[in-house]
Amino acid sequence: MSETAQQNIRNQRKERTGEVISNKMQKTIVVSVKRRFPHAQFKKVVTSFHKFYAHDEKGEAKVGDIVRIVETRPLSKTKRWRLVEVVERAVEQAQVAA
Repeated sequence: MSETAQQNIRNQRKERTGEVISNKMQKTIVVSVKRRFPHAQFKKVVTSFHKFYAHDEKGEAKVGDIVRIVETRPLSKTKRWRLVEVVERAVEQAQVAA
């Protein structure tokens, strides 16, 4: 296989944008990706979501952030995605001391 053919295959990786719902693991985040589509029979718009485990090497993503992830080689039993960038930071809630 030529080098340009390998580059074309490598550039066709799937990308998803979603919200970080957990960052409690070391170097791993859980990203919820929502999709909206009309139901096949009833035509009502349905929202479904899927959880992806993504590799976050620097630990930069926090819960509530909107992130972009890309498909990669299997890194563990469940981890097949890696963090590309944090698209939008979550608005931090002010802690109210009682």
